[in-house]
Amino acid sequence: MKITLEIPEYSKDGLKLNWTDSFVIKVESSAREVIVSANKEGLLSLANHLLNLAQDSVPAGAHIHFDAYNSLEDGSSELVVQKI
Repeated sequence: MKITLEIPEYSKDGLKLNWTDSFVIKVESSAREVIVSANKEGLLSLANHLLNLAQDSVPAGAHIHFDAYNSLEDGSSELVVQKI
């Protein structure tokens, strides 16, 4: 399987996220684990976002904040992915 993703170049305006249409992502957490559940489109979107953060031009401390108000399903726990 070969998948091609367009990764937006980082600029002084910050990260630009590419979402795959019809994505579904849910995050559940407990004291011992975090479960990220997603359909194919959601997994492709997350892969794109992680590759976006991995760019050499993205500074340490840059992060993506996911929550039910901007990208996750209702009832999801918040998720922050940060570059170190």
